[in-house]
Amino acid sequence: MNVETALDQAAAAIRSAREVALACHVQPDGDALGSMLALHVLCRNHGKASVAAWPEPDHVAPHYAFLPGLDTVTKVADFPSNPEVMVTFDCGSMARLGSLRQAARQAGQLVVIDHHATNDHYGTINLIDPDAAATAVLVRRLAERLGWALDRDSAECIYTGLVTDTGRFQYSNTTPEVFALAEELAGFDLPIAFITRELFEKSRFAYLKLVADVLARAELDEAMGMVTAWVTTADLARHGVDLDETEGLIDLVRRTAEATVVMVAKEAPEGTRVSLRSVDGPDVGRVAQSLGGGGHRYASGFVTTLGIEAAVAAVRRALEAGGP
Repeated sequence: MNVETALDQAAAAIRSAREVALACHVQPDGDALGSMLALHVLCRNHGKASVAAWPEPDHVAPHYAFLPGLDTVTKVADFPSNPEVMVTFDCGSMARLGSLRQAARQAGQLVVIDHHATNDHYGTINLIDPDAAATAVLVRRLAERLGWALDRDSAECIYTGLVTDTGRFQYSNTTPEVFALAEELAGFDLPIAFITRELFEKSRFAYLKLVADVLARAELDEAMGMVTAWVTTADLARHGVDLDETEGLIDLVRRTAEATVVMVAKEAPEGTRVSLRSVDGPDVGRVAQSLGGGGHRYASGFVTTLGIEAAVAAVRRALEAGGP
């Protein structure tokens, strides 16, 4: 199914539904949250009943607390068990829906909106465009197909998805289309400086102390061009930092001049969370997919039951096997 056909089908499904159930992946990032909340706001603005949720834990990283519509989300326990139409955002596989998987399986129509090349195409309608810089780009296109005008709140949500997944317009997915969309969104008098500070430039002092410890023990393998850093549960406890606060750590490590590949591993309740970045190097999307995750060529991740040391070794083996 091509993207234009999928846009038509997604718009038709949403128009025909009495209520739309919206969901994004576990531990949602700026694109997942921004995309979901943008459509949630738009539904309510245009007379379409909607509910929105993400799987447990039911909190988000503090730098997303400003997002419009966040105060109207639904608890997982109150999410419809067999929604007429369910839409997922930025979610590459059914597994990433966590406790909302059963609702997705029982949905009359399941619309998957995503831009990950590794997406499993698990929906009845798969609106997937790996060339889109962010899922938020597809939400903007869907709103246009629905004939729904943006407002300041929905524009702010879409902008959040766009600016986070392009790394503040620094990554290779920053195209003329991205700048054109950013210009349109900025026309809604968005508080750009405030959004930038909240998303990228404001952290608790406790988090900065944790970062100092993590960077002090980070390792550089010059032969592989690989930098590895890790966060343990002991680190979090010692500094009084929540795991969600460490989301931006990968971007600090990525600044290493000698790096072509960056890996950050974190001990989490479900196992070890691994984030990978490629700096004009190997396809880390393929590496993550080989280890049960997914993502893009330059940004990906996975969760494993392996400990940190074993996870690092597994990534090294996958990189060596895959070549540049």
